[in-house]
Amino acid sequence: MCGRYTAGILVERVRKILPLDEIQCELTLRYNIAPTQMAPVILNQGKTVLKNLRWGLMPFWATDPGIGARMINARAETVREKPAFRHSFKHKRCLVLADSFYEWQTIPETARKQPMRILRPDEAPFVFAGLWDVWKKPGGIELGTYTIITCAANHWMRPIHERMPVIMKPENYGQWLDPKNEDIAELAKLLVPYPENELTAYAVGTMVNNPKFDDPRCIERQI
Repeated sequence: MCGRYTAGILVERVRKILPLDEIQCELTLRYNIAPTQMAPVILNQGKTVLKNLRWGLMPFWATDPGIGARMINARAETVREKPAFRHSFKHKRCLVLADSFYEWQTIPETARKQPMRILRPDEAPFVFAGLWDVWKKPGGIELGTYTIITCAANHWMRPIHERMPVIMKPENYGQWLDPKNEDIAELAKLLVPYPENELTAYAVGTMVNNPKFDDPRCIERQI
């Protein structure tokens, strides 16, 4: 799964990833984004928009306000069929801004798990494949939410964790965001592991376990 990530990205760097027609949120450096928090995503609503949504997808038909906390990830293998995700997969796809993510590696012969930060060697930003939807709170207030799609880990990632977020390739951004593209079979082909030679990792401290911490100490390398 993907349960924590970072987004140390300013608008200037976002524009290098994808041209934006409209910016509807302020970007701040984030070092420990956790489920149910607001975070920046890119979506197409007739124009390419950058906005904050809440992590944990709540389908438009949901009646349980707590469902979002259980929908932070969607598995690539089943995203087309799962009732919670299939509508968004066909009509409401997004790109989730990031520059690294965390996973917890089990230490052999112990019960301890070591948090690891996974990123590109050049520390360049990237985007996760995501889905979004709008849920109406009691009283009619709308809440935009999102989930991150995960896939089986590549060979390099497997010793750290068996799954990883789908990191989208730049040449596929337009195809993924296009709300008129309803070819779910072709879209599903984009949900593959990131090339293993384009990622690196290092150990970080356990403060990332606690979502109240969101500062540069979260990404400090542990000796």
